[in-house]
Amino acid sequence: MSAAPNDDPGALRASDRRRSPAVGQSLQEYGRGIAGGLLFSLPLLYTGEIWRAGELLSPERLLLGLGGVFVLLLGYNRYAGLRQDAGRLEVVLDSVEELGLGLLLSAALLALLGRIDLAMAGPELLGKVLVGGLAVAIGVSVGTAQLGGGDDDDCGMTGERDDLSFFGQMALSLCGAVLVAANIAPTEEIPEIAGTLHEWALLGLTVVTLAVGALVLHFSDFLNTRPADRAHAVLIGSLASYVAAIVASVALLWFFGRFDRCDLPACLAQTLVLGLPTAIGASAGRLLLQAR
Repeated sequence: MSAAPNDDPGALRASDRRRSPAVGQSLQEYGRGIAGGLLFSLPLLYTGEIWRAGELLSPERLLLGLGGVFVLLLGYNRYAGLRQDAGRLEVVLDSVEELGLGLLLSAALLALLGRIDLAMAGPELLGKVLVGGLAVAIGVSVGTAQLGGGDDDDCGMTGERDDLSFFGQMALSLCGAVLVAANIAPTEEIPEIAGTLHEWALLGLTVVTLAVGALVLHFSDFLNTRPADRAHAVLIGSLASYVAAIVASVALLWFFGRFDRCDLPACLAQTLVLGLPTAIGASAGRLLLQAR
């Protein structure tokens, strides 16, 4: 069938190239993914607590962690990582690919660092690779989308970077929160700090966490917001960032076994202590991962 008179063959060819990326473009995307995985998660792979977590965590907990990261990758690709015309199947396939690349990077780096070898028992080797690979996979996803040349089509399936829904804000905030907090949550300092703080210090830390989240969002993301919409936008954004910070803190502390044999006040104290850096990551995540 012949093309309609008003069809632009050049535009159609460009659209085809976007839907079927060339080998060179695919290699560039892999390069950005590897760079992002290293940039955001390399400190984690150098941490002794991560190596020990891989040895000690149960298979059930590792499986839940794998599922949780996959959900994060789906959310990030859904709202920010892919172009507007991407389908749901493409979101799933890209998420699987990023998760696989993250696990491969984790295995390669841990082997180079001498933390794993073929003489190890299978569960220990697999545990270390999984624990390290979860954070690397998120870095791969972010790097693939954010370290490129600024393609305006890569704005998520919604195509609305400046007016994300609450769920979109949560997806981006959670990714930023996990990227920051994953390097801190497994350390011994979190329970040590939490065990020495008084109630008034924990309350003050909560106030500071809320204030920092609102401050980052207000002065960065909403600089050009219309005055009539600003209060509502700041409220929704701050709520999403704070909820994401608390959810990410609880999930990471539980995953790394920091809640094991702890009573409720001790668990709450650890959550509030980790909440400050996690809230900064959640706020920055919404700003930096939402738009380039």
